Amino acid sequence: MSPLHRIAFIGNSLPRRCGIATFTTDLQQAVASSGTDLETSIVAMNDHGHAYDYPRSVHYQVSDDRIEEYAGAADFLNDGRFDVVSLQHEFGIFGGEAGGHIMALLSRLKMPVVTTLHTVLSEPTPVQRDVMERIVDASARVVVMAEKARDLLRTVYRLPADKIEVIAHGIPDFAFLAPDDAKARLGFSGRSVILTFGLLSPNKGIEVMIDAMPAILRRRPDAVYVVLGATHPNLVREQGEAYRASLMNRVRELGVEDHVIFLDQFVDQATLLGFISMCDVYVTPYLNEAQMTSGTLAYSFGLGKAVVSTPYWHAQELLADGRGILVPFGDAVAIGDEIAGLLTDIDRRQAMRLRAYASSRSMTWERTAKRYLAAFETARRGRILSVVTGTAMTTPPPQMPAPPEMQTGHFLCMCDDTGLFQHAVHSVPDRAHGYCVDDNARALLLACTLNSTGERHLAEALTARFASFVQHAWNPDMRRFRNFMSFDRRWLEEIGSEDSHGRTLWALGECARSDVSPSRRQWAAALFAQALPVVESFTSPRAWGFTLLGLDAYCAVAGAPPTAIWLRTLLADRLLGLLSAVETPSWVWFEDGLSYDNARLPQALIATGASMQVPGYLEAGLRSLRWLADLQTTPAGLFRPVGSDSFGDKRRAPRSFDQQPLEATATISACLAAWRADGDPHWRTEAARAFAWFLGHNDLSAPLVDLDTGACRDGLHRDRANENRGGESVVSYLLSLAEIRQQARISGDRPKLAPLRALHA
Repeated sequence: MSPLHRIAFIGNSLPRRCGIATFTTDLQQAVASSGTDLETSIVAMNDHGHAYDYPRSVHYQVSDDRIEEYAGAADFLNDGRFDVVSLQHEFGIFGGEAGGHIMALLSRLKMPVVTTLHTVLSEPTPVQRDVMERIVDASARVVVMAEKARDLLRTVYRLPADKIEVIAHGIPDFAFLAPDDAKARLGFSGRSVILTFGLLSPNKGIEVMIDAMPAILRRRPDAVYVVLGATHPNLVREQGEAYRASLMNRVRELGVEDHVIFLDQFVDQATLLGFISMCDVYVTPYLNEAQMTSGTLAYSFGLGKAVVSTPYWHAQELLADGRGILVPFGDAVAIGDEIAGLLTDIDRRQAMRLRAYASSRSMTWERTAKRYLAAFETARRGRILSVVTGTAMTTPPPQMPAPPEMQTGHFLCMCDDTGLFQHAVHSVPDRAHGYCVDDNARALLLACTLNSTGERHLAEALTARFASFVQHAWNPDMRRFRNFMSFDRRWLEEIGSEDSHGRTLWALGECARSDVSPSRRQWAAALFAQALPVVESFTSPRAWGFTLLGLDAYCAVAGAPPTAIWLRTLLADRLLGLLSAVETPSWVWFEDGLSYDNARLPQALIATGASMQVPGYLEAGLRSLRWLADLQTTPAGLFRPVGSDSFGDKRRAPRSFDQQPLEATATISACLAAWRADGDPHWRTEAARAFAWFLGHNDLSAPLVDLDTGACRDGLHRDRANENRGGESVVSYLLSLAEIRQQARISGDRPKLAPLRALHA
């Protein structure tokens, strides 16, 4: 598939005065700056016969009340062979009842549509619901800017989770600055500045903030409240400037004329950023919660401002965990008290600013544009696949009964008094290939999982045997683990691969955290500490990932020694660096090719980001896992792991075969880690999809497991299942079964976790 070349944006556009116009223009410019070969175009909506002096980026205009112009815009886009269309939806900007005229455009398009919903109503009228449902049905992907919007789309509109993307409102990449210089430029030196900006209208709650000013002034006599923004054009059209006049009368009645300043301006971005820079506190006193997105809030938050806001939906999410302050709707006393408190407590205000600024770095327009481009690529890939196969893209998870019972019969048959055999001929252990530390480390992981969760207790002697194998694999002279051992217990090498070393560290870390034996936990922690330092010299990304998973467990019980924390950060930064160097809008991955155990890389970043409270790690892990999950889902909605025939291919869609259990297990673990980190039930859907692969929901409709013995076939060839049932396969299946069964026992859609916070020096 060729790269994206032409992208069109439908929405309002500057110089029209409204938030949608600003957003559409900013998004178009950010996407246009993302690649030298990208061509972008705006189809601009005109309101009530108004005309605007548009920039050259606007290539077509539509009068909102002329339905024939919607059809003309569709012809323009189809004739222009645009790859994808980005629709900015707000009910009020399109003509017809509830904005229904837009369907005259969408229904004629031949390319995929990615729709950004700026409003999602919790209680739509019948007509609003009908229009919304037709728009999302016509869209390949739907973008919202808040988790609340995702929840409403899932519960109110019954939209599949895997059709929804949450992409934060973009912000300028502006430096973190003290307000003094900007105050001096704008004539506010020596004042404590409170700011609200945006189009003036009664739902913004400005009168509440005015009522709070006398109390603020009693504690900060130098305070001034600046209200920056023109009156909303629709309000001017209906009432003139009566609303602005009523606010000014209110100011005079309260005797605060010298402390409330109205600036009736619609400013450009540079001027706006200057005003935000000079304020000490930014306030959004909106009057009701049903505001899904606030560009004014996003911009002020992104510039690292201390924000006080009423708890509308966007503010609830953005300002949680100490990143801002929420006050009740319409409560002048509460808002005045909180603002005065911030203005009189410099340390608290600065700490809040730092939290806000650090948390917003993933929201810059550059990062937001990359997220949109990835969504555009996904939408286009889905459209191409649906045309090729002649079927619609459907990705609901298969309907599965309750998870199977845990059966370990075949696993026990694959073990002798040395450890777990590598291979089997059909279900018979194959002594010719002996053992490896890779599989015995996996077996130790399984033993710890089964024993600690109470799923099924393995014999103590068996768990000790796996631990003994790992101990014997340790080569203290080389500070490395050996990997391969013959049936007669001869080591076949002095050191194993970096990946086998990393996987063994992972098993040791989990053993140190969750083994039922206190003595064995101490042993695992001690050996982990001995074997950890050499990883600094490793070059394998998967070895880094396995080690990070081990460190996640080890640090939970070892008090996070400084050397472990340092190495943890080093390895996570290396993975992040790889992703940054390799990633493109269509290839959101750490390497130029896909290999084995792929999902362990995003899992490592997700687990590390969640436990270390580093949003950058978590966001990168979720982003890359989302891309991989899309890549591993067939048009029919089946899980298709990256086939081993793909290994060595560069930046190509993965080949379908051979499919191996290891990939399903890694995907299940990574998706459940993502679910635990952000609570999105979509990840449980993806985990269930991958687990169903074991049970026959795959390309060959061939079950890989024997539910009576717990045996698992070694994979899928293009024409049949592999009838051998080796050690890696059975452990992979049992680990996945244990995770799926544990997840099924957890009640509720969102686990109770400590909130993720940015770290500050």
